[in-house]
Order: sequence, then C-alpha cells, then structure tokens
Amino acid sequence: MASPMMQQFEAAKARCPGALVLFRMGDFYELFGDDAKRAAELLDLTLTSRDKGPNATPMAGFPHHQLDPQLVKLVAAGEHVAICEQIDDPKTTKGLLRREVTRIVTPGIASDESLLQPDRANHLVAIAPEALLSQENFGKELSERDATIGIAWIDVSVGRFQAAVRNLEELKDHLLRLDASEILCSERDRSFIEKILAESGIKTVLTVRPEWWFEDKQAEAKVTSAIGSLRFDGLGFNLPEEQLALTAAGGILAYLDENEPAAIGRIKTLAAWRSGSRMEIDEATRRSLELIRGSSQSGHRRDGSLAGVFGKTRSAMGSRLLVDWLSAPLVEKTAIDERIDAVSVLVDHPGIASQLTATLQGVGDIERLIGRVMSGRAGPRDIERIGHVTKILPELITLLGKAGALVATDAPNGSTLLANFGDHLDPCLDLSKKIMATLRDGCPTFARDGGFIRPGFDSRYDEFVELATGGKAWIAKYQASESERTGIPRLKVGFNRVFGFFLEVGRGYSDKVPSEYVRKQTVKNAERYTTPELDERQRQVLGAEEEGVRRELELFEDLRNFVAHHRERLDNVAEQVATVDVLLTFADVARSRRWVRADISNDSVLAIDQGRHPVLEQLLPAGTLVPNDLALVGRRAEGAGEGSLPSVLLVTGPNMGGKSTFIRQAALLAVLAQAGSFVPAKAARIGIVDRLFARIGAGDDLASGASTFLVEMSQTARILNRATEKSLVILDEVGRGTSTFDGLALAQSVVEYLYKRLYCRTLFATHYLQLAALEKYSGVANAQVLVEQHEGQLIFLHQVTSGAADKSWGVHVARLAGVPDAVINRARDLLLAYEAGGTQKSPKVKRSHGASEGQSLLFD
Repeated sequence: MASPMMQQFEAAKARCPGALVLFRMGDFYELFGDDAKRAAELLDLTLTSRDKGPNATPMAGFPHHQLDPQLVKLVAAGEHVAICEQIDDPKTTKGLLRREVTRIVTPGIASDESLLQPDRANHLVAIAPEALLSQENFGKELSERDATIGIAWIDVSVGRFQAAVRNLEELKDHLLRLDASEILCSERDRSFIEKILAESGIKTVLTVRPEWWFEDKQAEAKVTSAIGSLRFDGLGFNLPEEQLALTAAGGILAYLDENEPAAIGRIKTLAAWRSGSRMEIDEATRRSLELIRGSSQSGHRRDGSLAGVFGKTRSAMGSRLLVDWLSAPLVEKTAIDERIDAVSVLVDHPGIASQLTATLQGVGDIERLIGRVMSGRAGPRDIERIGHVTKILPELITLLGKAGALVATDAPNGSTLLANFGDHLDPCLDLSKKIMATLRDGCPTFARDGGFIRPGFDSRYDEFVELATGGKAWIAKYQASESERTGIPRLKVGFNRVFGFFLEVGRGYSDKVPSEYVRKQTVKNAERYTTPELDERQRQVLGAEEEGVRRELELFEDLRNFVAHHRERLDNVAEQVATVDVLLTFADVARSRRWVRADISNDSVLAIDQGRHPVLEQLLPAGTLVPNDLALVGRRAEGAGEGSLPSVLLVTGPNMGGKSTFIRQAALLAVLAQAGSFVPAKAARIGIVDRLFARIGAGDDLASGASTFLVEMSQTARILNRATEKSLVILDEVGRGTSTFDGLALAQSVVEYLYKRLYCRTLFATHYLQLAALEKYSGVANAQVLVEQHEGQLIFLHQVTSGAADKSWGVHVARLAGVPDAVINRARDLLLAYEAGGTQKSPKVKRSHGASEGQSLLFD
C-alpha cells in the first residue's frame, strides 16, 4: 500500500492527467514514476528510486530555487506541468503536510515572462469542425471550400480572445498564421485535426479533451459566464451560421477553467474575427516575401525580413504590434491615411519625435504585466514597472498634444491620430500616485523577498520594522555588555531555527558562566545558553518580523487588487503606447532611409517611380541598389483599356538578373504602404490591395510526399481560386518542374486566366521567352532585366526596362556558378543545335509599352 505522502502524489496525478507533477518535498521538487523518467530525460536529472526491490518507484528532482529555469525547459518541450506545493507551514505543523496543486502550466496558457518570447504572441487555439468532417468519408461529402470549421484563439498573457468560422482551406492558412503554441480539440475530432496539422506541416502541442466540452449549449454557457453577454450578435457573431466559432471559444474557456481560472478574468471580450478588414496574406505568401522571418534564419529571428528592416521598437508590445501590422495591413483608405499622416508629422518634426522616443525608452511590456496582475502572479517589480509607465503618461500626453497640432508637407492638416491620443490618453494619475506611494524604488521580483514597502506609507508596518530592526540592534548591544560583564571575550549571540537566540560560550570559559545562564545546547568546543532578557527580546523581534511580513503582504495584495480593478484603463494605455511606438519606428526608418509617402487610392493602380527593395537596401552598401519603375492597373479599373497601363507584366531575363527581387519589391511596397509606413521610392501610388499572393520558389514537401511541381501547382491553384480584381499576384517561374511544353502550356494558360478572368494586377517572372507573344493582349506588357556581355563575361545591370529578353543566359550563369568547362562547352553546342532545330525558338516580338510608359502621368 502506498504511503500517505505517495497517496498525495497519486491524488495530484489524478487531478492533472497527462501533466508532469512537480511534488514539493522540503527544499526540492520531486517527480515519481513515468514523470521522473521523462523529466530526467528532458532536464538531464539523475534518475534514482524510492524504496528498493522489484516495486521500486523511479524518482528524480531538483532544488526548489531552480523551478523557473526547469519550467522553461519543460514547457519548451511541449509538456504540461502541474506544481503541487506544501500548503501547511513546516515550522508549525507536525506530521504529514497538506499538499495541493496550486498551478498548472501548459505551452498555450503560459504567462510568466520567462516562458514567453517578447516579440511573439502566445496563442492557445481550439478547433471545432462540423461533425461530418470527422467521418472517414470526408471528401466525398464536402469540398475544402464548403466545409465549416469553428476556430477560436487567445493570447492568455494579454487577454486577447477571438473566434471565427473558416472553411478547410482557410483553416490551414489561419493555423499557420497564428503559429499556435497549443491546439485543443475534442476526442471525436482528434484524427481529423492530426491529419490537418500533418498536411500543413504544423508541429505543435495537440491537447484532446472530452467531446462534451465542445457541445453547443455547454460552450454558450461558458461564453456567457466569462464575457457577461447573453446576446452573441452583440459580440458580432451571426447565428446560427457562426455557431461553431462559439463552440470553439467554449472549448478554450473550459480549458482555462480547468487549468488557469484566473486567466478568464483577464479576457477583455470575445471578438468575431472578420477577414475583410485587413489585407489577406496567406502563409505561403508571407514566407515567400519574408515578411516576418528571413529565409536564412530559424525560429522567430527577423534578420533578412521586412520586419527586420525596422530594427527594435521601444517596447515588446510595440514589437508584437509591428508584426501584426505587417502581417495584415489595412484595406480602408481613411484608416491607412491616418497612420501615414502621423508618420508624416513625425518625419517632418524630428525634434518632437526624439522627445517621444526618449519618453518611451524602457516603457516595459504593460500588456503582459497586466496579465500577470490579473492572474495573481505579479510581483513587486511588476507593479513598480507599471508605475513607471503611469509616471511618464503626463509628459507623453503633452508631447502627443504638441505633435497633434503640427502639420507636415505630406500632411497639411496634421495628424488626427496623434491629436486624439493627446486628447484621450488617460494620465492614470491616481494609479501612479498609489503605486509610487506604496512601493520603494528597486523592488524585488518576488513578494516573499520583502522590504519593498516605502517607509512612511503605513504606520503599522513601520512599527513592526522599527521593532524588528531595533531588536537586532539591542541584541548586538546586549552581546557586547554581557561579554564585558562576565569577562568572557569571545561570547557571542547566535540564532538557529530550533533553539532561537542563544549565548555561545567556549569551553575554556565555562568557569565564568553566571548562574542565571540556562544551558540550551551543547556543541563541539562550546556551550549555548539563554537568559530571561534574551528570551523576552527574542519573542519581541520574531513576533515583529512575522507581523511585519504579514502586513507587507497584505499591503501588496491591496495594491495588486487596486491595479487589477483598473485593468481596462491600463489596457487602453498599452494599446495607444504600442501604436505610438510603431509610428515612431516607421518615422525613424523613413527619415534615415529617405523613404517617401505613398499616395493611397481606391482604384487598382500600382505605380512606383524608382522603387527600391527595402531589405536589400539595408543589406547592400549605400548607392549600390538599382532603383526600378513599375506601373500596373487592374483591367476593370476606370480608364483601363487600349493604350493604358497593363494589368499583367511579364518579366524575363537571366537568373541572378533581379527578376525575383523586382517582383517581390512591388509586393513589399504595397504591404508597407497599407501598414501605414512610408516606402523606398521617389514616388508611389498604390491602389488598395485586398489580397496579396506570391508564389516565389518552392521545394519538395517531404512530410506529405508532395513534389516541387505539385507544391507549385497547389499554390498556383489557390491563387487562381481566391484572387479578386483588387488583388496583387506575384508569380515566379510557373511551370517549371515538368516537361518544357507542359510547363509552357500551363504558364501561358495561367497568364491568360489572370488577364481574362480575374483582371487583377499581376507580375509574372518567367524563363519561357515564348510568352512574350502574349503582348498581343492590350493589358499584357513585357519587361526585362538588362544584362551586358563584355569580353565573354556576363554583367548583371539589375535594371528593368520595357520589352522581352531574347535570351535566358542559362549557360553563362552556370559558368559563373563554377560548372566545369567541359559541361559548359557541351551545353553551348547543344543549345545551338536546339535553336537551329527550332525546339525552343524564341518568337520575334516587337517592343511593347512596358513598365515605364505612361508613368509620368501618375506623378504630376
């Protein structure tokens, strides 16, 4: 039969199935059984055993002060962790101590700073498909575009909670965009969700819960209880069409209720997510354009990405907002212009921008600090950091008011956004006053470390501190006086937990010990004594210390509750401060790189005068990046037609010539402009893009057994099925990976479909020179990247001009890559033979109106 203590462990294990239980035993956290084996593997712990013999229980552990770093490792490995603490005080309790699970940590509900990445949202996601999708005959009944699936997601650290209904195709992209730390589903849907994750290449923690968690009525009750709304249409949900969104949201709330109930109080509201309010950018496009992560980097590094161009923001919440803006730019002209007006003012007035920057330095991550306050885990230093933010708010409001009254060359009416911040940002004077009055400077991280209440704030606390510190001074004085009175030179006052205060006298002076000394303990080479005076003072000092600690914790709890009560005000401050942070970051880059304000329009024009690739501009030496022009217009746009700008631009030229850079550049400038940033160009006019698609490069998807060509065709199909006449499509080398004529036929058919059926702005880079003949259509034009040949050497000019290339220069590029001369010479002979036989004879094409023609009309 298990011992009483092991029965406690087994009860904790039953309370938290699937979690590793960290069981507090004195100064250690211990793990038993399979938990011990798993932890020993992950944490490199020594695996021992409890008891001996055939029924020995595996055991491993670590000191309690190592909890935080060990927790980081376990959560990073995808583990659920339950922390079982000693509830009783060992000093006052005899026998078995009570133990309870006080905290459960999983990858999706982590909120401690050490468990989170500052520039990345930490999403917990729940998926609730319609029942038919989990049946084995899925695919026969519904297509990917007809299926209905509820999805809800929350970042517990900031309380942002959203839900939506998506079809299967959209769900896969949504999951990739959310980059979830943990996904929830019901037991019924497990196989279906595992299949979706495998097909999408998503590796994350999948947590399965009972099917009844995801029943409609259960979910509605959870949402009603948490949000306090009895009308779901008031939250923006259309019922019954979006019932599954609420079902998924209910699953998340049930999970929080089970593992982290305090997080429910952090939730602001449940928002219905709508795709039409932001530019849609799928994961393949985001990856192709390297919006957030550079292709040469792993994890969440931004080097080489568009986000990396902006460097560091002044706060972690500003960094997360920057990622959000670049991942999903705006599509409403007024909102875009508001942001760009603000950037214009900050660019034209570097003095006020510099003052705002100085004010925001070290502002801290208010969003996540509030999250820890609401969960009850904020320490004194967290509250002090919130106090620092509230302390700068009056100055920030003054500066924003000044900025809001300024005008700029590109914003003659000034910035309504900055003016509104100056008028409506809450100074939080009462919060600042309360925090500053309560806490001393330089607070410890944990309340248990003590000494953080400011002297003079609470008279009772001050009395306890004075008595405790005064008692210690009395003891020092008492030691000196007793040594002098008794003639014992090495007499000293000591303390231990068992005997309390004592007078220690060496054996050589035992004959001088006064009769009133009472022996308490014998140790090697000394005797320990007490006196009535020492006992009385001990009671006073220890009593004062205990009462002081108790009072300090009471005062801190009052302060934390006070801050929590004003959560909504602080949330608004956090949102506005993060926005100012990103606007300042945009202005810094625009000013230092000489970027310009784009003219945002509701038409389908995309015109760029001397545009530059924003990432390469940062990486290459100054003055080496060649600027290029571009002009497109959607075929149904007003004025489009014969003699107007093209809707499709075919870009030909050699590898390494700059085709991919040129077409990527156009997409990146559209993202920057609609995010609210200036753009790297001499001038730009950008008609709002509703959906952005880019297929640039592809590799085998080994996990799902898909070849390069299949991946390419799948991405192309997605574009052709989803693009609208307001979209921007970027395609590179469509048709490669199969036979020449198959690829050529597919490439031409795709171009014709984009031109004749979708009418959207398209940049199409290709090595199929035969496609140049498509300029017979009035809305299709040719452009080429120029090269020169000098003494047998190929010189890449990286300049784009009108007309089609007459060669692909593949053999020359192969030579530059170091291919052996014998191979190069043979390839040249074969190429001449192929060309003479007409196998890939390039058509004769006339020079066409191209990228630059008519562009001056757009920038008068």
